[in-house]
Amino acid sequence: MQSWPSPAVPEIDGTGPALRLYDTSDALVKPVAPGSVATMYVCGITPYDATHLGHAATYLAFDTVNRVLRDQGHEVHYVQNITDVDDPLFERAERDGIDWRDLGTRETNLFRSDMENLRILPPRDYIGAIESVDEVIAAVGALLKSGAAYAVDDAEFPDIYFRSGATGVFGYESNYDRATMETLFAERGGDPDRPGKRDPIDALLWRAARPGEPSWPAPFGAGRPGWHIECSVIALNRLGEGFDIQGGGSDLIFPHHEYSAAHGEALAQQRRFARHYVHTGMIGLDGEKMSKSLGNLVLVSTLCAAGVDPRIIRLGLLDGHYRADRMWTEAALGVAAERLTMWQRAVARESGPAAAAVIARVRTHLANDLDTPKALVAIDGWAKSALAGIGSASGAPDQIVGIVDALLGVDLRSAHPPRPVD
Repeated sequence: MQSWPSPAVPEIDGTGPALRLYDTSDALVKPVAPGSVATMYVCGITPYDATHLGHAATYLAFDTVNRVLRDQGHEVHYVQNITDVDDPLFERAERDGIDWRDLGTRETNLFRSDMENLRILPPRDYIGAIESVDEVIAAVGALLKSGAAYAVDDAEFPDIYFRSGATGVFGYESNYDRATMETLFAERGGDPDRPGKRDPIDALLWRAARPGEPSWPAPFGAGRPGWHIECSVIALNRLGEGFDIQGGGSDLIFPHHEYSAAHGEALAQQRRFARHYVHTGMIGLDGEKMSKSLGNLVLVSTLCAAGVDPRIIRLGLLDGHYRADRMWTEAALGVAAERLTMWQRAVARESGPAAAAVIARVRTHLANDLDTPKALVAIDGWAKSALAGIGSASGAPDQIVGIVDALLGVDLRSAHPPRPVD
C-alpha cells in the first residue's frame, strides 16, 4: 500500500548522545542500540474514522524517534500496518450504509493526508491486513503444526486460537497480573466466553468464515486473520527477529502487543520479539480519554480545515511528554501559536546568539527518553535572547531553523498551508 510523500529532512552538523527510551517490559529507561539500520514497527490505524489527536500524538512521538535516530547517523527501516479487515470497520460500514472496502479506503486516504500535513516521516513499508493475508495463513499453519495453536471443537465455526502459554514467557511485555489481563482482554476485543477455548484469554488467530463477512481460502478452512497475528507477520517478514522498537499507544500494551510479541516469538522460536517496547500516553479532553467510543474526538483534519496551521498542532502535542497521559485544551493551541510566532520572528533576524550550545541541549533532551518539553524550552531561550538583541552570530538563525526542522519537524521558514483532503 502507498504511504505518503516524505518531507525533506535537513542534515545537521555533529551528533548527539545515544538515544535512551523507556521500555515497558523492563520498566526502565535504557539505551536503544541499533546497528547501522535501526528497525521500528508502529501499529497503524483501523480505518473506520478520522485521525484524532490521540493518534497524532502517538505517530508524532515515533516520528521524533525516527528523526533522532537519523540525526545520529542511522538509516531507519520503519514499518506500519493498517488493520483494514476488522470488526469495527465492518460495524461502522454497516451503520453508515457503505461498503467496508470503500470506508477503509476513504479513511486511510484521510489518515495519509493528516500525516502529510503534520510532516510525519512515512514508513518504508506501509502494509494493509488485506495485503498480508497470505503471510498470516502461512504463520497460522506453522503455529498449528508446532502445537502453539489449536482449532476449537465447533463443526460450524472452527476458529483457531493461540495458546497463551505456548512460549513459556507470556506476560513479560506488559507485566500485568492475571486479573488485569482478564479484564483488559474482555474490554479490548477479546472473547473470553467463546466455548471450546482452552484458556479464556487465548487469542484469536483465524476467524472461520461467517455469512456476510469477508473470508479467504486456507488449508485449515476459509476465514480471516485475527488482530494480533497481522502485526506479528508484517513485522517479522520485513524487519526480522529481534527488531529494535515496537511502538504504539499504551492501550495496546495488552492484549495487542503482548500477543503480537508472543505470536512472533512462537514463530521465530526466539526469546524476545522486540528489543524495546515503547508506548505513548493517552490524550484526553474535558477530563475523559479521547476515543471514538466516547465521541469526544478532536480531529486533525477538522483543525486543519478550520485554518489551524499544522505546525501549531505539532508544537502543541510536543509540549507534553510522550509517555504522559494528558488533557488537550484550546489553550494548548494558543500557547503553541505564540511559540511558533516567537520562533519565526527570532530566526528572521540576521544574527542571534551562537547556536551550538542550544543545539547540543536539544539533542541531549531528545536523547533522554524523548524529552520534547525541555527541547522546546531550550529553543525558547535562544529565541528570547535573539529578540532581545543578544548575540551577533550571523549563521545562528539558519542553524536553529535546521535543528527545529530536522528534529522537531517544524519548518520555520515556509507558510506550510494544510493540504486539502482529496
